[in-house]
Amino acid sequence: MAVKIFILLFIVDGMGTEEAYSARIIGGQEVQPYSIKYQASLQYESRQHYCGGTLIHPQWVVSAAHCWRPSSLMTVVLSEHNLSQEEGFEQVFNVSRIFVHNYNFRSFNNDIMLIKLSRPARINANVQPARIRDDNLPDDIQGGMSCTVSGWGVTQIYSSYLSPVLRAVDVQIINYCFYYYWGRITENMICAGSQYGGKDSCQGDSGGPLVCNGYFEGIVSWGISCANPYFPGVYTKVWNYAAWINWIINNST
Repeated sequence: MAVKIFILLFIVDGMGTEEAYSARIIGGQEVQPYSIKYQASLQYESRQHYCGGTLIHPQWVVSAAHCWRPSSLMTVVLSEHNLSQEEGFEQVFNVSRIFVHNYNFRSFNNDIMLIKLSRPARINANVQPARIRDDNLPDDIQGGMSCTVSGWGVTQIYSSYLSPVLRAVDVQIINYCFYYYWGRITENMICAGSQYGGKDSCQGDSGGPLVCNGYFEGIVSWGISCANPYFPGVYTKVWNYAAWINWIINNST
């Protein structure tokens, strides 16, 4: 297994980046400050938020591969709530290494990257890692399951203004997603949204967490439009990458 994982590993040093259909919180609400303790903000150019992330280990954050930027230009912020204010609880990190898993920018398959922070985060009341289900456990993601997605993305369709505060919305896992995106959904993707529309991740939420029953199950990846009942949000299925994530963390220096 270790050999197979190593073959699929790419250490990013000069890879280009492509935007997903929707850099993918509509229908949600502001969260209690610092209540989503694993939420990370990926920032660049004088602390400008552009993608979300999920802390899974004191020195490691998971995000979407299409959120890749050169590590020298990227900053990761934990314990963030209001992007427009310095609230005094932020933990700001440079990035030492980035790992991307065989990402296909045309199909968005394997839309996952691991970010190693320049130093370990201080685990405290505001900052705690998300839990990932062991890949030895059965895959129990089922249609209709309620999950929560969070981020600083736009709050209105076609808007270009990010939310200044962290927001979240509850969405449902949607089975048979290939009916909506014929030929585009792989075994590494799951869909979530509302059958009536109106609830979704959107631009600025990319790379952020989808959490179900207390476990980090999805990464905001792509979709067509936002909050559309005919096109639910598509998420990278974290469970499929549990072994890869553990291998990287245990073998990276």
